[in-house]
Amino acid sequence: MFVLVLNQSNLIPDGQNNKLLYKFPNSVNLTNKYIAVSSITMYYSWFNISAAIGNNVFTYTWTAAATTYTYSIVIPDGIYEVSDINAIAQFAMIANGTYWSNGTFNFYPFDLVLNPTRYAVQLNTYYIPTTAPTGTTTPPNPINPATGLPVGGSPWPTVARNPVVTFPANFSSLVGYTAGFASNANINNVFVPSTPTQATNYATKSSTNTISYLSNAAPQLQPNNSVYLSLSNINNPYSQPSSIIYSLTPNVAAGSVIQDRPPNFMWNKLIDGTYNQLLLSFLGTNLQPLSIADPSMTILLTIRDKDEAWLGTK
Repeated sequence: MFVLVLNQSNLIPDGQNNKLLYKFPNSVNLTNKYIAVSSITMYYSWFNISAAIGNNVFTYTWTAAATTYTYSIVIPDGIYEVSDINAIAQFAMIANGTYWSNGTFNFYPFDLVLNPTRYAVQLNTYYIPTTAPTGTTTPPNPINPATGLPVGGSPWPTVARNPVVTFPANFSSLVGYTAGFASNANINNVFVPSTPTQATNYATKSSTNTISYLSNAAPQLQPNNSVYLSLSNINNPYSQPSSIIYSLTPNVAAGSVIQDRPPNFMWNKLIDGTYNQLLLSFLGTNLQPLSIADPSMTILLTIRDKDEAWLGTK
């Protein structure tokens, strides 16, 4: 039995930190050899929201006077919880001038919160009146997203309404909504929700015209909650792709060290032949290369001969 050690020095320097190349000192004959992952130590550092995944944008509206403006909230690449997404949205609403304040607290036209009881993400949209509510101040003039300049005139809508929040494809699956979901504008308080059902995102409306929605599918906040290890020189006819040798599931908080040691080796037969290198790749759940932020990692691979069947698979 032989052990191969792969670490940061084996990474292919393409900035993705997802491919490790192990070069043997000399060409080796791998006929009748089996290989298994014996341990993995690395940081949980692959982003759940990024431009590369295409799930980093959603939109909302604000009406100033009689003109409705649509704002895009662009989330920087990173690892986020629902509360973090909401904080990014509030930061964007302040920058866009689409909020109001009582001098102590800011009021925003919508928020996203976790609803653990329903295993859902809840969207609340709030009624935006035509004048500043008692005890609050008029927000700064909203920014026209087309020009980057204040819109001028009244920052409040001519007709009271709720903002329209839209979740495009990819972002929608993060929060458990149907692609293209758009909340109701409730113009002049005319929206009357039907009996809450899954098809209507369980929409309800309060006495203050706050409209609440629940995700109608399980939120997939981490699209890559499992990571596949793919190794060259493997041909498993029962797997797709045929090079998968292991699956890693992080069981720690984002940014923490993952230490994975399988209780039993899962042996995979190497393709018979003579080789001078092995290539190990990390793939996401979509079987595409996974971008990993932290290059610090150590992976141990164990190779055994066919006649060492007492170690596992014959």
